[in-house]
Amino acid sequence: MTRFTAAELEAARDRLVPDVVADGLRVLFCGINPGLMSAATGHHFARPGNRFWPVLHRSGFTPRLLEPAEQRELLTYGLGVTNVVARATARADELTAEEYVAGGRELSARVTRLEPRWLAVVGVMAYRAAFGDRGAAVGPQEATVGGARVWVLPNPSGLNAHWTAAAMAEEFARLRRAAERGPDGSGRVRLGDHRQ
Repeated sequence: MTRFTAAELEAARDRLVPDVVADGLRVLFCGINPGLMSAATGHHFARPGNRFWPVLHRSGFTPRLLEPAEQRELLTYGLGVTNVVARATARADELTAEEYVAGGRELSARVTRLEPRWLAVVGVMAYRAAFGDRGAAVGPQEATVGGARVWVLPNPSGLNAHWTAAAMAEEFARLRRAAERGPDGSGRVRLGDHRQ
């Protein structure tokens, strides 16, 4: 892994990290916003200690542990990555309430355009702030975003001590099982259910 100086990381502040997306994904994972390491490398969830990639593998979404630099491989599994807020910061608490709300609107438009089956927001506080749902909890949501079903996942940051990697992988696996089922619950998509 490339080592960055504090100055190089600081220079990455406010940079954008390109989305890893395609039309019709099974699941579009949505982070809060890129950290400085992600902005410096151009790879989502790149900070050492972030548990996104190990949990994604442990939950069965990927057949092997992917490195952040292999993020484009997610597309081959019908998965993608975006963020609620595009600009990079050292900490999520640097974002304003207005940025979350604007990010929620932009995310909804992106989801409408891309038509994933599921939007998986990693971080309940980010979901609450972006969509004004103060009562949201980890798990499937009643509300949809841009036509996609929504699942709120625990934040995979190493700073989130409330969730162990094992418990986090269980929640990701619940989403994986739901995403594998077709709209009728059978595991296959009925004719007429797919989007043109």
